[in-house]
Amino acid sequence: MGGALTDAVWLFAAFLVVLVVAAVVLATRRFLLERSGGTVECALRRLNVNGDPDHVGLPWHGLGHGGWRLGVLSYQRDELYWYGALGVLLRPEQVFQRRALAVVSRRPADEAEVAALGVDRIVVEVAAKPAVDAPGPADDGHWQLAMSDAALTGFLAWLEASPPGSHLAGFG
Repeated sequence: MGGALTDAVWLFAAFLVVLVVAAVVLATRRFLLERSGGTVECALRRLNVNGDPDHVGLPWHGLGHGGWRLGVLSYQRDELYWYGALGVLLRPEQVFQRRALAVVSRRPADEAEVAALGVDRIVVEVAAKPAVDAPGPADDGHWQLAMSDAALTGFLAWLEASPPGSHLAGFG
């Protein structure tokens, strides 16, 4: 009887250690992503050609409401990086080129989305043209970004304010 209790205690202790290590890894990753500045919390989902959430072939199929993934946007010079909240790599899961992004529409999150996204989130639909050298089909992608009103203001300012001559970098 005492042996089974001891085994259960050790199993519970091992579970707690794994849980603490996972939390430390995620917190360290988040710190490393945010230390350079220019990051905001942002959920992301891809839309299909009908404008509905795209579930086919996505690694996050079924997570959250309609394929929403929570994560962090990081503003770079001419690119926007999106990192998933539960990832462990420091490589972005999605990269958007500034000059290839166009805002299609924006709206407040509906009641069903609030459960997955949180309150006071604005959903912005963007059209993203693929880079010329991007692998895969050359179709336009439509995405939805869900962020706070303050983050939306920063996103729109970043989108409109490219450094002078930045679009001429490839003409050398």
